[in-house]
Amino acid sequence: MNASTRVFDRPDFADDTSHEQVVFCCDERSGLKAIIAIHSTALGPSLGGTRFYPYPDEPSALTDVLRLSRGMTYKAAIAGLRLGGGKSVIIGDPSRIKTSELLEAHGRFVDSLGGRYITAGDVGTTSEDMDVIGRSTAHVTAKTPAHGGSGDTAPLTALGVFHSILAAAESVWGTADLSGRRVGVEGTGKVGYHLVRLLVGAGSEVSVCDVDTAALDRIRDEFGGVTVLDRVIDAPVDVYAPCALGATLNEASVPALSARVVCGAANNQLAHDGVEQLLHDRGITWVPDYVANGGGLIQIAGEIEQATAEQSTARVVAIGDTVREILDRHRRLDVLAGQAARDIVRERIPAAGR
Repeated sequence: MNASTRVFDRPDFADDTSHEQVVFCCDERSGLKAIIAIHSTALGPSLGGTRFYPYPDEPSALTDVLRLSRGMTYKAAIAGLRLGGGKSVIIGDPSRIKTSELLEAHGRFVDSLGGRYITAGDVGTTSEDMDVIGRSTAHVTAKTPAHGGSGDTAPLTALGVFHSILAAAESVWGTADLSGRRVGVEGTGKVGYHLVRLLVGAGSEVSVCDVDTAALDRIRDEFGGVTVLDRVIDAPVDVYAPCALGATLNEASVPALSARVVCGAANNQLAHDGVEQLLHDRGITWVPDYVANGGGLIQIAGEIEQATAEQSTARVVAIGDTVREILDRHRRLDVLAGQAARDIVRERIPAAGR
């Protein structure tokens, strides 16, 4: 049995990866094949979105859901939320197999966990999909406002990334002013689009890339000064903002970076934990992804707690303060930013390091 087919004792993961529960879900009638992973409920019920993606095989889906659910534990703890970490993935192309019947079947599996796992939207799913899942379970958030939810989490996720970039810029260049700074946004979907809007408003020179031509056309139509490139990771930018899928930072890509700051919305940006040392050795500041992209989770937590939109927005803006604390520890204690963030998590939830 190779590492990618294991749940326990994954040698390809760093430490802190043990999971409380992993559920494999199959509904032949609807065609649903899904995996739900609960990493931790030490602080509260596990929360994390449902990702709908055409994984090449089941081991790839398992690896992704284990990594994503672990990241949600860290994301909730670093944001000071009374929530644990979980995630679910549906295997398949949503443009081909997504149906109400399939989503309702997924909701039944979520419901079978009795509230230990709460789902929301993610890559390949929408607030409207959460409405459908909500027919089968009460343990769902981020539904449309018409169905009692707080709606799309992308705007607040982007806001958190934006304030993380401001904090990193202040750390690196001594000012949070982004006027004239060149920012490369990789992925202009739900979150990337809103991040581009914020960056353009702050006076940044923005370059973008995306495999989705429709998403790029939207950017061209709405932001005339934005440059469209085939790639931004090795473009001449000050900030590289990965907002698509993860693992873009590796031994091959890091040497090609010209950016001094890496901060984006994508999950699991490092191909493995050792990549952060490569970034550090090149003088590149990396903001841990689960810190920067916590805005959506904060919005959902606010929905659960019945917080006002203004209260949730203020908590998202405060992500910038958390980044400043992490980067201060990074400099003062001479540890990597990722280690500084993990130390804060361990202070808040000792079980995260079990």
